Amino acid sequence: MVVTFKVTGGERGDWAVLQVSGELDLVTSPGLRQHIHDVVAEGRHDLVLDLSEVLFCDSSGVGVLIAARRLIRSCQGSLRLILPAQGAAEGSHVNRVLGALGVRRLFDVHPDLASAVKDEAGPLSA
Repeated sequence: MVVTFKVTGGERGDWAVLQVSGELDLVTSPGLRQHIHDVVAEGRHDLVLDLSEVLFCDSSGVGVLIAARRLIRSCQGSLRLILPAQGAAEGSHVNRVLGALGVRRLFDVHPDLASAVKDEAGPLSA
């Protein structure tokens, strides 16, 4: 089975949105990193990463997420992740990986795009 990695960009109000699908690993994570840098280079500092269709994430993928958080914060922006409890197939793999590593609390996590782009949105509890 071949899993295609794909990143598509868009906007929702003041937010840049990157929808990511497939496997986020050593081979594909540089592509996501480049998309994030491109968004920031365009002057967009409020970013939503929709990771609900990511089927696998290794340490290099987690590293990209942490680096994205650092980059966005250095620009006084906001980074929000969409990690639904039930996503992809049987649940959000990224959600489980971040939780297992103890870094999920670093991120502003939301169950869907509508809640992620609300101005008054607050993070889900970890």
